[in-house]
Amino acid sequence: MEPERSHIVNEPDIEYGHYSYADYLTWTMEEMVELIKGKVFKKAAAPGMSHQKVSGELFVRFHQFLKGKPCQIFHAPFDVRLPVKSKKNRDIHTVIQPDLSVICNPNQLDEAGCLGAPDLVIEILSPGNNKKELKLKYEVYEESGVKEYWVVYPIEQSLLIYTLINGKFQASRLFASGDIVESACIHGFQLDLDQLFGDSEPLKLEG
Repeated sequence: MEPERSHIVNEPDIEYGHYSYADYLTWTMEEMVELIKGKVFKKAAAPGMSHQKVSGELFVRFHQFLKGKPCQIFHAPFDVRLPVKSKKNRDIHTVIQPDLSVICNPNQLDEAGCLGAPDLVIEILSPGNNKKELKLKYEVYEESGVKEYWVVYPIEQSLLIYTLINGKFQASRLFASGDIVESACIHGFQLDLDQLFGDSEPLKLEG
């Protein structure tokens, strides 16, 4: 009787494959990828300056606010595994690297990242984002029980917040410079968008 061979996928088939976290752990690609409902999505090219500035500013502000509190903030690359039924590696088909994740339950954290839905997820968009990827991320964040999902548009200098109410995301109005936004799940946290985006004027995209 032949010994059982491990299933190793060094290079996933991005167009047609359907993979699990167990597969993900065997990949040897240099570029970062995410796994959403079994489909592979390559991360966009290195984030632009606006993306980096906003990401850094958000991380610092949340990190300072959360000192001494049970919640922690993490920035990409940081694997968030979103199981549906089983927490076994072979049964997990979504592994995402949000730009920023706030996790308040320490039992969800291990050396591999986060297992289960973060309390708050922040995605900072750029022109290279895949629309299908964004739609699927919205779906898995909602389905997995992410309490709050922030979508930041650094080029337009605006912010949209989705809050989970009765299992469904409810969208805020579109916030922009001049607004002060609050988090519903990280109580007491406020963010002045003038300070987040600085004094620069929003860029106008052509086309």
